[in-house]
Amino acid sequence: MREVLEGSQAVARTVARCRPGVVCAYPISPQTHIVEALSVMARTGELADCEYVNVESEFSAMSVSIGSSAAGSRTYTATASQGLLYMTEAVFNAAGMGLPIVMTVANRAIGAPINIWNDQSDALALRDSGWLQLYAADNQEAADLHVIAFAVAEELGMPAMVCMDGFVLTHASDVVELAEADEIDAFLPPYRPQQVLDVEHPTTIGTMAGPESFTETKYLQHLRFLDATEVIERWSLKFREAFGREAGCLVSRYDPDTLERDHAAPPAAAEDIAVIGMGSVIGTLQAALAPMQAEGDHVRLIGIQSFRPFPEKALREALGDCRDVLVIDRALELGAGGVLTGNVGRALAGTRSRIHSVIAGLGGRPILEASLRDVIRRTRAGDVGRLEFLDLKEGGVPVPPVGATEVAR
Repeated sequence: MREVLEGSQAVARTVARCRPGVVCAYPISPQTHIVEALSVMARTGELADCEYVNVESEFSAMSVSIGSSAAGSRTYTATASQGLLYMTEAVFNAAGMGLPIVMTVANRAIGAPINIWNDQSDALALRDSGWLQLYAADNQEAADLHVIAFAVAEELGMPAMVCMDGFVLTHASDVVELAEADEIDAFLPPYRPQQVLDVEHPTTIGTMAGPESFTETKYLQHLRFLDATEVIERWSLKFREAFGREAGCLVSRYDPDTLERDHAAPPAAAEDIAVIGMGSVIGTLQAALAPMQAEGDHVRLIGIQSFRPFPEKALREALGDCRDVLVIDRALELGAGGVLTGNVGRALAGTRSRIHSVIAGLGGRPILEASLRDVIRRTRAGDVGRLEFLDLKEGGVPVPPVGATEVAR
């Protein structure tokens, strides 16, 4: 049934229907509404057979998640920003121990200065922690991705983050169609842990590894990530067949005429400009490109759903032999450029594409349609360099001369 729901409520209800055995909760904006809703469902019995654990910190939330997952329970938690960084040590441990925990990250900027608004610097700071990272473009996808995340994480034996833009999605109400509990029961296999603490068969998980074996354990994690692309694609296809709508996948191509998601769309022609985004900026890009498309100025739009594993092959196929690739980046590698751009550059190494990193929306600054159209048109005119900060207020900060850096504007 289609209904209007806040993004956090849609996620909470979907997670509950995935039947977690343990939910570990510590509030931090903008994910708090998710764990609050789950607490109400646990109290009323709508979330049955689940232990809802209030903990004293984000570090404790992940530590309890590790214990419950190792004991054989389907486990869920949520966090954001400084909270994610506070649990960093345990986040790495969960991955190294091969525990399929699912965690919502309501993306929010990292201080200092303190900022509670949205960008993607929190999850991307932990991009190499060993967790799958799936990014939602809208609230429908945010809800659906959790079903896929549990399936993929549990098949692979590795944890998964579902990332949704804080406030922009978590606190926005939209029309969504939630999967019913019986539909999820039919889609999501019962949780059968690949490794479990068993008093009848004592074992240890995540123990000490010396130089003689540490490299091999990391190599095995690496191989598991290589397997993950096929597993994500397979479960995304199963979801589409079961529920009749798109969710997940590795990348999404958008038809150049309709700007609707179309996996059958042809790759970009050699003369085209392509724009790549991740998360809710996809909706803004659709709105920004619509008048340009109507005027016959075709620009290819590509959405990244899976950042870890990064879909290098799928991205190359989606872009074709594109001349200019404009990456709208919501997180900055200081002194280098955009985080997403660096991964796109590695995927396109050896191609003819010129890659432009556009840093936009840091700390919740609005990404304006007019500004996006302007940077696209200037790219076509050859007036955009390797790195640009969208709508940078040069009068408000001391900006070095362009010759001293590669900042164009």
